[in-house]
Amino acid sequence: MTGLKDRNTEMIEEVKDYWNIRSESYSKQNIAELHSFKRDAWRKMILENAPAKEKLKILDVGTGPGFFAINLALLGHDVTAVDCTYAMLDKASENARNYGVKVEFAQANADELPFDEGTFDLIVSRNVVWNLENPQRALKEWARVLKDEGHLIYFDANWYLYLFDEGLRISVEAAKKEAERLFPEEKDPAQAIGMNMEKIAYSLPLSRQCRPQWDRNAIVDCGLRMISLQEDIGEWVWEEKEKIRYAETPLFMVCAGKSK
Repeated sequence: MTGLKDRNTEMIEEVKDYWNIRSESYSKQNIAELHSFKRDAWRKMILENAPAKEKLKILDVGTGPGFFAINLALLGHDVTAVDCTYAMLDKASENARNYGVKVEFAQANADELPFDEGTFDLIVSRNVVWNLENPQRALKEWARVLKDEGHLIYFDANWYLYLFDEGLRISVEAAKKEAERLFPEEKDPAQAIGMNMEKIAYSLPLSRQCRPQWDRNAIVDCGLRMISLQEDIGEWVWEEKEKIRYAETPLFMVCAGKSK
């Protein structure tokens, strides 16, 4: 048991180290999104699935450099954002100041939030659940801090299922090469800094799960109810290169609420 616990701790630290190193390039990527069609596309996607309330109390879990937090704060919502890495929070705080918005930032793990039960109208998260060593526990924690009429909205994909599926790996590599052929001037930020997430992802539990099938079951197990599940939203929030690059790993959206 001790060995397993040590390995889990090591895995969590590896994920944190990866995103600490990625903070600079990821922040530039997020700022570019705020100056593109994505700013309004993401707003529309989120708010169409959020509770109908003029001013929402929002929690952004795994905020990274703050794209969701800043984007929603610009609309006048009351936003709190957490991340497990200090480097990302530093970038997010700097970006929020530059955009002149107030966001409450805090360092916290996704499965251990420093908030009371029933605090938030809306919880949002993007590309976070797949990173987690214990995603089921995190979802239960998100449910805990959600108000009875609140909504949980998160976005994710089968980013590393190809590590366990040879046919999918071939398709993913073909899509990547096609994107590079059509957009040769653009490079993957992770590759540019010499990081290899595959080694870490291989040990993460959701890398080998077929999603969003896993999410359907996980939502129910966490005492939530599925409000909406859209299995491919890339058409609305991705640029052409992303649509080609990630054709075999479509981005999905889960919208859930408290069970009644």
